[in-house]
Amino acid sequence: MRLAGNDVLKFGLSTLRTTRAHRMLGDSWRGLGAVLMMHRVVEPAAKPGDFAPNRILEITPAFLDEVITRVQALGYDIVTPDEMVRRLRAGGPGPFAVFTFDDGYKDNFELALPIFEKHNVPFTVYVASDLPDGTADLWWLTLEASIRALDHLEMEIDGETIIDAARTDREKRGAWESVYWRLRDVSEDDARRAVSLLAEHAGIDGLALSRELSMSWDQVRALDAHPLCTVGAHTAAHYALAKLPLDRAREDMLAGTARLEDELGKRPTHFAYPYGDEGSAGAREFDLASEQRFASAVTTRKGLLFDEHGNHLRALPRLSLNGDFQDVDLVEVLLGGAPFALWNRFRRVNVA
Repeated sequence: MRLAGNDVLKFGLSTLRTTRAHRMLGDSWRGLGAVLMMHRVVEPAAKPGDFAPNRILEITPAFLDEVITRVQALGYDIVTPDEMVRRLRAGGPGPFAVFTFDDGYKDNFELALPIFEKHNVPFTVYVASDLPDGTADLWWLTLEASIRALDHLEMEIDGETIIDAARTDREKRGAWESVYWRLRDVSEDDARRAVSLLAEHAGIDGLALSRELSMSWDQVRALDAHPLCTVGAHTAAHYALAKLPLDRAREDMLAGTARLEDELGKRPTHFAYPYGDEGSAGAREFDLASEQRFASAVTTRKGLLFDEHGNHLRALPRLSLNGDFQDVDLVEVLLGGAPFALWNRFRRVNVA
């Protein structure tokens, strides 16, 4: 069902691009700017039909280069989070764009950094401190690796036993869909425990996988010292904060921030909520970000930035550069704002 929704979204964006119907709204929904969200930069890209459910989190170096070029050609200033905050508080000028990466993968350092150096534009990496510490549970990647290694899947989630064939790539995609969203709906601890049991059965070492993909502290420090990069906080353990008790959510935020401060010698002033959707970050989490005095905090709620966001700096939406939508023309459609106007029912600000 959610796959179908993704296909509908892709069709809708392609239709807007072809018909140019998105231009009927003019610039009224373009707003002041956009925060572009990425996770990994990977070469080569997964092939169509491959079992690669996490490729939505992966873009190629060539696509990243194209997006930066197109954004600048459209007249956007590419700015730091500090400058974004200043412009939102002042009501402009626009348009501007902020390029952001979540989690702390080593390809951000090895593949993304040279592209931003080529264009001489800034970017931000929100680091969950468990990644460079080598203790991160990247369960969504462990789940993919486990299903890839198995010819059938059997998992117990919230008291329900799910059994699926997983011999072919098509069957593996079906098995993923059977369990992924169920895992997102249960508690963080239960989800991670279920994936850990599956990984053990599949012979997958999730911790080794995490360490292979994560930046080291030396790389994080090098990024932080780079004039083009801002390092922001992203908790310690990458939990969906809204699913945790208040004290535990606060502690995970504080722990990640303190760990970065220990390693970098300064406290990060910008924050990204793990997962960042409405079910993972809401009013309580926005209050926590304010309580911890972050200058800004970004979600994964879909949208562009308007001057009204100057009053909601800890609940900022983003535009995702989705690995399934690596078409720079579609990015231009999204920057026009029409898809987000429809998605948000013509609300400029969605912080409920």
